[in-house]
Amino acid sequence: MKVLIADDHELFLKGLEMILGDSFPEMQLKLAKDYQDIFNAIDAEKDFDLILTDLAMPGAKWLDAIEKIHATLPDTPIIILSAVFDKEVVQKTIELGAAGYVPKTSSNAVIIGAVNLVMSGGVYIPPELLLHAASSEFDLLKQIEEKPASDAGAKVLSPRQIDVLRLIAKGQSNKQIAYELGLTEGTVKLHVTAILKLLNVYNRTGAVAEATRLGILK
Repeated sequence: MKVLIADDHELFLKGLEMILGDSFPEMQLKLAKDYQDIFNAIDAEKDFDLILTDLAMPGAKWLDAIEKIHATLPDTPIIILSAVFDKEVVQKTIELGAAGYVPKTSSNAVIIGAVNLVMSGGVYIPPELLLHAASSEFDLLKQIEEKPASDAGAKVLSPRQIDVLRLIAKGQSNKQIAYELGLTEGTVKLHVTAILKLLNVYNRTGAVAEATRLGILK
């Protein structure tokens, strides 16, 4: 598993390298100190399985950088590790294609848990964000935090989540689903994560299989 990690603070970068190396010995870690390093690494090697990056770094504006990284490697999950913790910033990074946002104040266990969740196809959102979520997003974010048994979860899948599930079964990407349903890609990611939690599965293939077993998909 090839993983690119980036931070302009060498101490944090080396610490993150140690955490990931100890917890995931199978990872091949490549380090970058700014956005230009990230772009250069992506140009040289386009087969990264995961990217973890700081937000505010030299080399580019973060809005442009995250969008560019996601556009270049649309199937590679991106986790943001940042000292900035602002609801609008977190939501914007998810909309731009990030699969997780982890405050730098998080414990090693939280970082490891976020990596595991994202690599299993989920989206990591800081629990603290639930306290500040906009009312239109609160139920969806709350749903992600809960994990009932699959049969019980099937009963509370929303019509929109069933729409998303049907398109997943057709093999559509989050971007394609967002376009077809008129949603942002970030919202689709939240729905996918909620579906996985509610069906008690770990990936999209498992979700389709479980939904078929339960009769949600015919």
